[in-house]
Amino acid sequence: MTFNTLRPFASKVIEPLAEFFVRYEVSPNTVSIASLICAFFAGLSFYYSPASREFVLLAGFLVIFNSIFDALDGVIARKANRATPRGDFLDHVIDRYSDVFIICSIFFADYVPWQVGVVAIVGVQLTSYLGTQAQALNLGRYYGGIMGRADRLVVVILAAFGNFAFSSPIAGFPILGWAVILIAVTSHITAIQRILYIWKKLD
Repeated sequence: MTFNTLRPFASKVIEPLAEFFVRYEVSPNTVSIASLICAFFAGLSFYYSPASREFVLLAGFLVIFNSIFDALDGVIARKANRATPRGDFLDHVIDRYSDVFIICSIFFADYVPWQVGVVAIVGVQLTSYLGTQAQALNLGRYYGGIMGRADRLVVVILAAFGNFAFSSPIAGFPILGWAVILIAVTSHITAIQRILYIWKKLD
């Protein structure tokens, strides 16, 4: 992943938060659902942001909270010895819905043509599918490639704040539009990378 260098910093934030939630016996599944709620409202905020610039800023913060809760649920489950197949399944389902809420809302809001948005969301879902398909083939869960989920979220967050600071189009598209274009291209590259990795491992 492109943003692996951020993991040590993220751990310094996630670990104390996880300890706090464990101390108060908050369920990992509750945290997963909280991440979905943040993604849903981020999507609404992106959708309405062309009418009010403040909504794009709110969306950026909501995606941050979605990212934090998404990282927290697994850490809480491990620390509290509450990791279960159901929890893992729920986490993956929620991640896919969150991706749809966030990515689709940006192109529904006309930051980029819908055709580009469809290419992006197909690439995102295919990339995620291939990561878990490797596990289904007993190859272990695989998150390689240039644009994983954490990378996408960082791109969206930076684009949201960038769009708030500078809303005028650049070479035909606003910053959020270029973010979707970037995700569309790199997600399909990542899918190809994962296909090749899985294919080679199955030899």
